[in-house]
Amino acid sequence: MIRRFIDGMKAPERRRVFYALLGGKALGLALLFLIIAGVPAYFGHKALADTPAAAPPAYVNPINTMWVCVTAFLVFFMQAGFMFLEAGFARTRETVNVLLEGIVDTCLCGLLFWAWGFAFMFGSGNGFIGHEFFFLHGAPETYGSTGVSILAFFLFQYAFADTCSTITSGAMIGRTGFVGDLVYSFGVSGFIYPIFGHWAWGPDGWLNTIHPAAFHDFAGSTVVHTIGGMVSLAGAIVLGPRLGRKFKRDGGGAMPGHDMTIAAVGGVILWFGWYGFNPGSTLSAMDAAGIGRIATNTTLAACAGGLSAMFWMYPRNKVWDCGMTINGFLAGLVAITCPCYWVSPFGAIMIGAIAGPVCALWVDLMEYLRIDDPVGAVAVHGACGIWGTLSLGLFATGQYGAPTPTGADTSAGALVTGLFYGGGANQLIGQAIGSASIGVAVFVASMALMYITKFTVGLRVSKEGELAGLDLHEHGGGAYPELWGTGMSAGSSDAPSAAPAPAATLSKAY
Repeated sequence: MIRRFIDGMKAPERRRVFYALLGGKALGLALLFLIIAGVPAYFGHKALADTPAAAPPAYVNPINTMWVCVTAFLVFFMQAGFMFLEAGFARTRETVNVLLEGIVDTCLCGLLFWAWGFAFMFGSGNGFIGHEFFFLHGAPETYGSTGVSILAFFLFQYAFADTCSTITSGAMIGRTGFVGDLVYSFGVSGFIYPIFGHWAWGPDGWLNTIHPAAFHDFAGSTVVHTIGGMVSLAGAIVLGPRLGRKFKRDGGGAMPGHDMTIAAVGGVILWFGWYGFNPGSTLSAMDAAGIGRIATNTTLAACAGGLSAMFWMYPRNKVWDCGMTINGFLAGLVAITCPCYWVSPFGAIMIGAIAGPVCALWVDLMEYLRIDDPVGAVAVHGACGIWGTLSLGLFATGQYGAPTPTGADTSAGALVTGLFYGGGANQLIGQAIGSASIGVAVFVASMALMYITKFTVGLRVSKEGELAGLDLHEHGGGAYPELWGTGMSAGSSDAPSAAPAPAATLSKAY
């Protein structure tokens, strides 16, 4: 073939044809590359334009922004944990209701927080409410001086708002009508959480300037958990107990959940999500030492809370209680959420170890008051949120100030010192003022919201609907259709009037 090509090239006419074909192909290839490079550049396609893509503006810190995004994803994943935990502590006949409430709360909260919740909470205004950034209009590139993109900060704070809203549903399982759930969720996500959260986390919130010491809540023991716990308490009171619920003082006890497996897995998923909740609240990846300290404190408090709750319960029941152990490590996580940046690992262990019994004792109080809380939301989030907020005024070491976009602020004026480390009672008083003011105000507003819902669209499902089970009555079918027999539907005349007995568990569901 090569010899024939060489012989052919000796003829002048064949050489002209060859060079014409070669030149045409080269010209066509060059034209193709010109089109590929030129057309996208003409229309502004940055990936193929002649000039490199513009770097982010200097005031948007890309590392801090990515850190906040990643931790926002972790916090959002906590919704899966809540759905598992609450479904496990619920009965079989209300499992779909729990799952759908979690999904709908997440969707509703996102739109409300975008429309006005973020504006109420993080917009400048006065000490009680913000009034800028509605629908995110007029928002700057970054939030304040954080260097974090405003949309990344919005996403992170939306995940927090969604957490608060989901806490409430745990105390209201098994007897809340779905329309009522939509109405109170609208009130919590759209008004209660962002308005009262502004008091502590807003740029001009009044709790930032109180005397003798400004209120501190690093990641939300008060802003997220106490608010969620107080709304839960109001909802449980207004609803009343589930049908058939017999309290200990009347010779009964807590109704067991149907699946401790998914409850335990849900609890551990929440623990995992807390590594976004607490470390992400630095809003800065540059504070490496602070992030490591927060993550360690979060872990140790959870460990101490789980073990202390388990050992607290054993002398009373003579069994190793799985349900209370789950709530114990969650109690430790809730408690450490406020002080995680300012305490030592030893302080974190002590805070978690106290949170376990606090949770158990609050469950006893709820039982004594005949308030039905199927998952222990009020005890875990309300009581331990209060304890965690106050614990800062006791265990803050005085070594740490606050995170900044470039690292930790260790100037003398920024340091936070608690009573046990020579700081006196000033910080403890500031924490008590903040916790009490938000807790009481949220409870009053939540009672009003629940009663308004009750007397308008209705808060509680009908007696017939509750006996049939919310899954069948409200959603047309359950999570475990084989338990309902073959060919039954919500409208079937032979559908059961009451759900089958829940599967036995090895632990009481608090």
